Amino acid sequence: MKVVVDMNKCQDHGQCVFAAPDVFSMDENGHLVHVSDPDDALREEVEEAADVCPLQAIRIEG
Repeated sequence: MKVVVDMNKCQDHGQCVFAAPDVFSMDENGHLVHVSDPDDALREEVEEAADVCPLQAIRIEG
């Protein structure tokens, strides 16, 4: 599984951080950072994060 975040769409709302904290987090400046190739065991959390993103900036490949 590959996680792709469109940083042109992302406005750092952080809803994904609550849904999948092992994959998404905020850096010291309040900007989103993510693990681009998380373990497949986290797929359900990542799918939830993609669903709750207000701007639909998260895409899952594979």
